[in-house]
Amino acid sequence: MQFFNRLFGNREEPQPTIKFGRYTDSYKEPQQYDAWDLAIEEFERENYLESYDAFFRYLRDEQEDNVKYWRKGNEIHFEIFQGSKKVFGFANKKKFKAEAKVAKANDLNIGFMRFLVEQNFDLKYSRFALDERNDICILFDTYTLDGSPYKLYFALKELATNADKQDDLLLDEFEMLEPVDTFHLNELSDKIKEIKYNFIIREIKAVFKEIDEGKLNADRYPGGIAYLLLNLCYKLDYLTKPEGFMMETLERIHREYFSNDDNNTTKKNSLLRKEFQKLLDRPKAAFFKEMYEVTTTFGITAPVNHDKVVSFIDGELSNMDWYKDNKHFKVALAIPGYIAGYCLFYYAALKPDKDLLHLYFQIVEADYFKQLGFTTNYFDPETGSFDEKGIKKAIRKIVETNKEKFTNLNPNIANLQFDSLPDFAKSYLLMVRNLDLTKSE
Repeated sequence: MQFFNRLFGNREEPQPTIKFGRYTDSYKEPQQYDAWDLAIEEFERENYLESYDAFFRYLRDEQEDNVKYWRKGNEIHFEIFQGSKKVFGFANKKKFKAEAKVAKANDLNIGFMRFLVEQNFDLKYSRFALDERNDICILFDTYTLDGSPYKLYFALKELATNADKQDDLLLDEFEMLEPVDTFHLNELSDKIKEIKYNFIIREIKAVFKEIDEGKLNADRYPGGIAYLLLNLCYKLDYLTKPEGFMMETLERIHREYFSNDDNNTTKKNSLLRKEFQKLLDRPKAAFFKEMYEVTTTFGITAPVNHDKVVSFIDGELSNMDWYKDNKHFKVALAIPGYIAGYCLFYYAALKPDKDLLHLYFQIVEADYFKQLGFTTNYFDPETGSFDEKGIKKAIRKIVETNKEKFTNLNPNIANLQFDSLPDFAKSYLLMVRNLDLTKSE
């Protein structure tokens, strides 16, 4: 085998096609922006069907295969996929209508009906309803005269994201509800589910152990404990890509920590730990039920420029020095992990930032990626050794992929430090921080 590698070169082995993190619709191609401009122009000319045809071209992501639409007489019919839900509908010269089926109700329980009524108060464009078969639906409709592409985008995003979020939550809470319209979901293999489940449980227990046994007094080191818990939250969200109950739990952890209430950091840490305990107490079957791969159209993360990532790194990274100097190495490593995870959880960062932050997790969580079937093992946790050449090659590949749009992209890989994982993590994020992501005109 080595002879053939020398003869033909080290060809890269195909890697598993596993999705990580939250989908963003910020990375659109030039032709999609052209389609948006055309949609606006045609709408202003009152050519509504031509406008909507261009609008769906704007939404469609060829890699995701997330939007399907077709002409049928004087109407356009469409299907839009968002996570576990499908939005379907039609548009003609008078009306635009969209609908998603959320769940089937075998009994009209007052509990979920009240919940849906309360949800309607928070919706701006759409509404929950029951159809003639007692399916819970979420609907949006408008006259075409009032159905500009701007309105359609925000209305369909609200409808689709709420349908996707609420179905698993409703099914988990109300036994009289059944799944509906889920034929398009891609089930993960039992092997991948087992790997993800074991990783979730192992990582939560490891953080609890570090808090309880790692000489981190809850009153003296609330900041260190917070870093451990938040790093855990964002790491699990990005690496396991949860749906349903677990996704909502992680989002609640994020909201609880950053809420403007009267709780101090110690109290918030206690609340966060209770949320993670709920995940530990959950049956494996409940996790497996929510592990599937989905197609997505609308992102929920906020688009930001590189300056936002720089500001976040500047505000947090230096905090790891004290913990490292005082031999709290796991807290020290949690801080760059928290930075990378938060940026991937909350921001739709520029493509080079996102690619490099993903590579960060591939390096520091190399064992998890190896279990998933990835052959690029950048770090050996048992020996503490790095594949320096492999890491630098991966960075150069990211540069090559993004060079057309970011002509000044030139990471300073010479400053990477490989003495220890915390040293590497800090030097890597400093490399990301110092990128020039000025876009080419």
